[in-house]
Amino acid sequence: MPEAPPENVGSDGIPQPENHLGGFAHANRRRVLSLLAGASATAALSTSGAPTAAAATPREEGRTRVVLLGTAGGPSMFDPGRAGVSTAVVHEDRVYVVDLGVGSYRRLGQAGLDPAGPGNLLANVRGIFFTHLHSDHMVDWPSLYATAAFNSIGRTQPPIRVFGPGRRSELPRVFPPGSPEPPIVNPDDPMPGISAMTSYLRQAFAADLNDRVRDSATPDPSGVFEPRDIDLTGVWDVDAAGKPPRLSGPIPVWEDGEVRITATLVDHHPTAPAFAYRFDTPDGSVVVSGDTTVTPNLIDLAHGTDYLVHEVIDKRYVDRTVSQLPPEQANALREHLLASHTTIEQVGRDVAEAACARNLVLTHLVPADNEVGRWRLAQKGYSGRLIVGTDLMSLAVRR
Repeated sequence: MPEAPPENVGSDGIPQPENHLGGFAHANRRRVLSLLAGASATAALSTSGAPTAAAATPREEGRTRVVLLGTAGGPSMFDPGRAGVSTAVVHEDRVYVVDLGVGSYRRLGQAGLDPAGPGNLLANVRGIFFTHLHSDHMVDWPSLYATAAFNSIGRTQPPIRVFGPGRRSELPRVFPPGSPEPPIVNPDDPMPGISAMTSYLRQAFAADLNDRVRDSATPDPSGVFEPRDIDLTGVWDVDAAGKPPRLSGPIPVWEDGEVRITATLVDHHPTAPAFAYRFDTPDGSVVVSGDTTVTPNLIDLAHGTDYLVHEVIDKRYVDRTVSQLPPEQANALREHLLASHTTIEQVGRDVAEAACARNLVLTHLVPADNEVGRWRLAQKGYSGRLIVGTDLMSLAVRR
């Protein structure tokens, strides 16, 4: 494994801009939301093209690259410097996007991954891969879907393949245990997968789509995208607990020329299925974790990878947040948050080191307003290179 960089140089050697976008992915208790509402109400995620600290991040060039489109975790927004989580893997002129958090659609344009000329933003996008169906990982999907025809004018490639979880037949268990059953949203189809969700988007935007198709011959987005549920038949019948089984090998997803994409099940219970993705190219490999606690399946998938792009949560932040709650909520909520995410102490030592990953890139930062020194503590127990992600960071993949 490569030698870790000296502490006084910084784990990634790149100046880190200050960021203030926090995240709190799973708190659904009314009092928690009220605590965060004040900060969220006064914050707005900048999606303009104006220069930001993130835009000044150095970018490495190479035939294969990892480009961080958004690095903030959770649905709460506190800083225009970080968009919601999204990662692009680029090989030559092919772009593969994992997740689409809030503001990441605009970041795709700012990353310069499209050919010159207006209306070509999606010209090189080959596939979109959703790790799971939490809003903070896919809230920009409706925006991209509805406006696709105006951002793929020069596109000559086949439809963009969209992969993600399929329909779940059993609702997640109620948390904490013993809580009353809440009303079910959309009881006729309460847990749709990515294909069904996309069909609902077409219905939701029907007025817009019919108007544009009839008035200006705008292409229907159903011809731009090809949604595909990842088939788990014979792999796992998702239950209420949502804790995935141990897999004997990766799940094949797609071979697109020289790029091979595989997946595995990660533990983000009770949300399920939740996936991590691996991209193998002639230049090396990239693994994107999605949201997960320490999961043996992920360690297997990431074995020997060049870049492990992994989520992280600060236990100190969790403790500070739940300290504002009554005890009957605080203990259960703290356990829940830490059981479905990976802490600073765990991510390097228990995941990246165990996987023999050459580089560990921290993203989905919760909270994203942490000082960089807190994230660099993940170096302890990890002998590879630690990189604290910033929006629009580009990392060349080379063996």
